[in-house]
Amino acid sequence: MKKMNFFIIVTALFMFGSLLAACSSDTSSNDHEDETPTANETDNNDMSEDGVMFQETVTLDIPVYDRAFEGWNVTDNFYTRWIQEEFGETYNVDVNFVPIARANEVTDYQQLLAAGNAPDIIIHYDMPQALAYYGAGVMQPLDLDEVAEYAPTYWENVSETIEQYGVVDGENIFFFAERPDISNFVTVIRKDWVEEVGMKVEDLTSLEKVNEMAMKWKEAGLGTLGGGLTANIYNYNYAFRDWPIDPEYRALYSDLMVADFTTEDTERWLRNLSYQYHNGLIDQEFYLRMDGNQIKTEFVAGRTGTYGEYISSNTDLFEATLQNNPEAEFAVIPPHAPEGRVPQGRADWPFGLIMGINEAATDEERIAVWLYLEWMSQPDNLFFLQNGVEGENYILDDEGFPVVNNDFNGESALAMNNNKDYWALVTEAPYFGTDELTRKAMKNFWSPPGHEEIVDDLFKYQDETKEYSTPDALFTVVIESQNEYQSDLNALFQELYLKVVLGSEDKFDEEYEAAKRQYLNAGYQEILDEKQAAIDAGNYNYSE
Repeated sequence: MKKMNFFIIVTALFMFGSLLAACSSDTSSNDHEDETPTANETDNNDMSEDGVMFQETVTLDIPVYDRAFEGWNVTDNFYTRWIQEEFGETYNVDVNFVPIARANEVTDYQQLLAAGNAPDIIIHYDMPQALAYYGAGVMQPLDLDEVAEYAPTYWENVSETIEQYGVVDGENIFFFAERPDISNFVTVIRKDWVEEVGMKVEDLTSLEKVNEMAMKWKEAGLGTLGGGLTANIYNYNYAFRDWPIDPEYRALYSDLMVADFTTEDTERWLRNLSYQYHNGLIDQEFYLRMDGNQIKTEFVAGRTGTYGEYISSNTDLFEATLQNNPEAEFAVIPPHAPEGRVPQGRADWPFGLIMGINEAATDEERIAVWLYLEWMSQPDNLFFLQNGVEGENYILDDEGFPVVNNDFNGESALAMNNNKDYWALVTEAPYFGTDELTRKAMKNFWSPPGHEEIVDDLFKYQDETKEYSTPDALFTVVIESQNEYQSDLNALFQELYLKVVLGSEDKFDEEYEAAKRQYLNAGYQEILDEKQAAIDAGNYNYSE
């Protein structure tokens, strides 16, 4: 942190009187309030390396996603201990990491909130759920001047985003991580299977071609397309939608948290899924695959030929698959859509994690959050969390970019996806100043050894479909009926969509019409009505 930033922080801290102590090399005692020096008595407004910020130790509860990586303790590892040493001991903060199951995060948060044990930061990637937390009264309003005061670097990076998207019902509620315009999600296909049935990966540019290929896989006894239960995140029908986009239609029916089940777009998706299932083109037990690891197991075992994941240099996907199928070859499946349509996709909002301060957090804990974000926003600290120890986790190439040592498995080995769940509080992806430099660096960061072409194709296809990737609308008011009916509708959606897809093909129309009526009557119509009222009042944000 720069000395100028320390001046801003230290000067402001004295306004809290006995709340915060001066910077002292004596960390064994915090009870000498009368010995607090003035700002001019501190070391040129800087802090000694072993000094403390808070007079009494503050416990800061930080959420971290637990993705069930084998052998990784999300709350106690080399990097959590480093954070405690470098940040916690400097500011007299006890940093406590609270695990949140990525596959079950809403339930985890609800249970922690009900028990009074939720972390000081409430996080989610999707605005509808973040608004649901706000609507439940578990977030406190923010003083943006306070954020700027204690976290000037962080504030400079995201202030425009916070001011544009963080307001709900006229109050400042949310703060955000940065989101560079880059993504590492990729869908991998068994290239050797495609070529074995006389086709080429680059020709799979329509849904009809993909289904034709899958039929040939079936006839050749190779395997099926991968699949899993659609639940919790509902972006399944974008490629089945009309183009160009009608902004009001997008606002009404696009919602990651409550499934759009009644539009023609969803009907097209269901018909295709029914066709794939009844013709043996998709994993016949897809509805039993509840999470990414279960879907991945089928791909690794050689029973399915497609799988999507966030790619990184230390992914075990290719190595594990090759152990079972030494002849396997891999490629990225091209973006595709039904003939006559475009490969639409849901673009990310212009921010990463959406965050709010727990209503139960004290003033000291809230300030500790801003200090933590400021500390993590410093380039050296962020770089260390993202890359690890030079000479162990990585080396620098001639241009100063980190090159990962994928064979390293010592104490400082990074978690899968390069420790992202720790540094995602300030940015969704590393950034190196320009898009060109960032892509160059991220190729090293994301490319699995021996499969560098995967990231090349990832970038290629992202460029080709960029105009068709657009963000959802954001409502600036709480949709109360969504909070009321979300849980019941999510459960009902799983029941109804599987009934339609797995049921007899000749009864598809009958089953779907009955399912739509049931879904609307279960609360979805109330959600649509409330959304339409908000749209008519202009209480939504949409920008392509």
